[in-house]
Amino acid sequence: MDTFFNYNKAIARRPSKDVCNGLRTVDSGNPSYEIVKAEHAAYVEALIREGVDVEVLDPLLGFPDALFVEDPAIVFSDAAIVLRSSMPERRGESETLARALDNKFCNTLYLEHGFVDGGDILQLPDAVIIGLSQRTNREGAEALGAILKRLDKKSFICDSPKEVLHLKSDCSLIDFETILVTERLANEEIFKDLNKILVPLTELSAANAIRIKSKIFIGEQFSETIQILEKLQYVLVPLPTTEISKIDAGLSCMSLRWRG
Repeated sequence: MDTFFNYNKAIARRPSKDVCNGLRTVDSGNPSYEIVKAEHAAYVEALIREGVDVEVLDPLLGFPDALFVEDPAIVFSDAAIVLRSSMPERRGESETLARALDNKFCNTLYLEHGFVDGGDILQLPDAVIIGLSQRTNREGAEALGAILKRLDKKSFICDSPKEVLHLKSDCSLIDFETILVTERLANEEIFKDLNKILVPLTELSAANAIRIKSKIFIGEQFSETIQILEKLQYVLVPLPTTEISKIDAGLSCMSLRWRG
């Protein structure tokens, strides 16, 4: 458990010039390619500053969402699992990402039934939570659970709020016993044994944060949530995410992270 947040390896992918065509549940305007590129670069630089060895893949033209490498796969220290997207526009991402994973992992497995996005997978120190959502169906969740069982990992299935894209749009594990979470997700039975820090109703997207070693990466625009966490003595790394958020993205989805 002591090494759970001590990631030292990551994969990311630079945004392509057609990133403004990325999928979105709410249209708040097209993001600027140059600003998305700068936000992504700041994110990668922050990982490197924390001692993470980041392999940055080339842009994948024709796949504007491909910079969100967390969705086509999930990774552990001992294995990677390539997932299946419910969105036809994104299915080509898995094949390209799988080649990079094969170079990193001795054991790469493939989801063969149903649909799962990595944004619906919340890893805990002792289990994996799979959220049912707009992008992850029960067939996929059960098939993924069977793969995880082969890897000796426990898994549980829960519902995501119907109005959100992914489970991790509304939650993130920020220490071994504490989850940063929205009010609409906090009462899920699966989280009953965790301490909960609720994000303000005006900053729901702040719930998508990531912990790297002793620090929490969070969107710099979420000033109320930052204040709450700082009062609780968490060490924060605020990062720009305003343009990336226009295509339903947050901090977790821009990298695959593991302890090598």
